[in-house]
Amino acid sequence: MWASIQSYKYVSTLVSWFPEKEAISMASLSSLTPPTVPVELYVTNREKLLSSLRHNFSQSSRPIHGFVFLQGGEEQNRYDTDHTELFRQESFFAYLFGVREPGFYGAIDIATGKSVLFAPRLPAEYAVWLGEIKPLSYFKERYMVSSVYYTDEITTVLHDEYQGSGKPLLFLLHGVNTDSDLFSKPAEFQGIDKFDTDLTTLHPVLTECRVTKSDLELSLIQFANDISSEAHVEVMRKVRVGMYEYQLESMFLHHTYMYGGCRHCSYTCICATGENSSVLHYGHAAAPNDRTLENGDLALLDMGAEYNFYGSDITCSYPVNGKFSSDQALIYNAVLEAHNAVISTMKPGVSWVDMHKLAEKVILESLKRGSILVGNVDDMMVERLGAVFMPHGLGHLLGIDTHDPGGYPKVIMNKFMLSFLVYLSNSFLNNFWHFSLMELGTTA
Repeated sequence: MWASIQSYKYVSTLVSWFPEKEAISMASLSSLTPPTVPVELYVTNREKLLSSLRHNFSQSSRPIHGFVFLQGGEEQNRYDTDHTELFRQESFFAYLFGVREPGFYGAIDIATGKSVLFAPRLPAEYAVWLGEIKPLSYFKERYMVSSVYYTDEITTVLHDEYQGSGKPLLFLLHGVNTDSDLFSKPAEFQGIDKFDTDLTTLHPVLTECRVTKSDLELSLIQFANDISSEAHVEVMRKVRVGMYEYQLESMFLHHTYMYGGCRHCSYTCICATGENSSVLHYGHAAAPNDRTLENGDLALLDMGAEYNFYGSDITCSYPVNGKFSSDQALIYNAVLEAHNAVISTMKPGVSWVDMHKLAEKVILESLKRGSILVGNVDDMMVERLGAVFMPHGLGHLLGIDTHDPGGYPKVIMNKFMLSFLVYLSNSFLNNFWHFSLMELGTTA
């Protein structure tokens, strides 16, 4: 009790001392305000899916009936402890319903267009430990669905709503993610044996819906990128020789959360300096952004905030002392020229693969001018020499996931190129990868 009283006195003194002008100056560190998220976004996404499914059924002469049925994400504990990890909704469920809370199911009647959410029936002690138990009407209004029930009512409700003959048909989500090679999890619930299920129709249609973004989606992606860009600039202003890599990560996370309301990142922050910059996904638990920045280092910072499920992915590179060496400038400009060439050439109808090849060719031409390579660039292209210097893809689609649905299969590198890649893994190649990641992005 005495400690609590002392803490209260300290906080009261601190609050009364903190000048108002300090709060104003803190706010001025950002020119952005987190936008209100319109619930119509998810209504639009559901309507898009319905339209696509109905067209698909019409083309194949299938009856237009049944339910799209998805299971939302579940909270996870840290191994066998009672520590609950911060929850983030499953992406397909977030796309259709925008639900932040765990333990939900969602259904869409393909015939009528009605949308139904099923919320977990929470125990009374939830209110003591985790806050107010919201009524079902709260979720109906918040997520703009036709109705809301409890998860233990799924079987009864869907049987009552079904207008077809025989068992109600559920279209479940089951398909492979081509980036991870993992499968989405079809919904499971007690009583599913009382339904017919389809595991093949929904995934390709829903995945294709996510490829093209609506204006409402683009506005959220834009904000996530704007606040991330602002945070990158803030880190650039404050970076100094002698800092640790994780301090750069910390500054980025603080800015995007403090001024952008971004509690999640799109992916694990990559704050790589020196030779660490050649590791495509540096920053994981076994390489935890813990190197000390040295004079002459290049910093590769690949960090992107997530706002209301929608993400960003921004990589920038610069010398920590503020001055490029001649070698660093050569490589930097090679990548910059490739970047500019792709930006000026890309447009609707242009092949993604052709843009990747264009980037490789411009890079090879720059390296030849810089006397790094000798020979005929066209011959280098035939032999895929560019893959040595850019072993990742040109880029990837962005949305609710960092690697959102859409894109091209991974390129398979032949054995010769792979061995050559290992041979060239020296300080020069480290610097090159550093810059190629910075400008062109990665599908790795």
